Amino acid sequence: MTGSKKVYATADAALEGLLHDGMLIAAGGFGLCGIPELLIDALVRSGVKDLTIASNNCGVDGFGLGKLLDTRQIRKMISSYVGENAEFMRQYLSGELELEFNPQGTLAERMRAGGCGIPGFYTKTGVGTVIAEGKEVKTFDGQDYILERAIVADLSIVKAWKADDTGNLVFRKTARNFNPPAAMCGRVCVAEVEEIVPRGSLDPDMIHLPGIYVHRIVQGPHEKRIEQRTTRKKETA
Repeated sequence: MTGSKKVYATADAALEGLLHDGMLIAAGGFGLCGIPELLIDALVRSGVKDLTIASNNCGVDGFGLGKLLDTRQIRKMISSYVGENAEFMRQYLSGELELEFNPQGTLAERMRAGGCGIPGFYTKTGVGTVIAEGKEVKTFDGQDYILERAIVADLSIVKAWKADDTGNLVFRKTARNFNPPAAMCGRVCVAEVEEIVPRGSLDPDMIHLPGIYVHRIVQGPHEKRIEQRTTRKKETA
């Protein structure tokens, strides 16, 4: 660990002492945008298993959270979107992987609520569908709402653009996505960042997540992949 108590030299060191089999992990990212790839790689190396992961999706084959599928370390996914990943489909259809579908807004709010100490909330989203099965239904102003429980994770792993050594985070554009609510709902939050800047250099009005939510930070290089590339054919004269 470096001079700051929150800054660690490697992703493996940042996760040391936090992992155990069967834990619930909240992971930021959307597709391959803003995913904590260094920390995911460290999870693979750790060998921790029977994981439940709350994340919008599960990466793609061979990258992002998809790496943890390849090593059979995930037992259950709490997700909104499960496309782009053939191994996910294979494991789910074969009964190897448990899946809890959540509408995207509901998943984001479940994480945010967990970080705010709110145990549950009512929403119209999912009323009358399989999403509502087994959930309490309450009527407000003549409309039915279902009760959704907050998510409080054992560990949050997120990716940010910049941080100072106290853990204040700035996300870059759409890479903010699920990262702030995922960070908030973890009992411990580990953030990987592209750059650590001097304390006091971040404009307070530009901080997206205050350092009170962040317990450990690691800086490192990142591979910026494009999930799907669509191009037009070259025009000829």
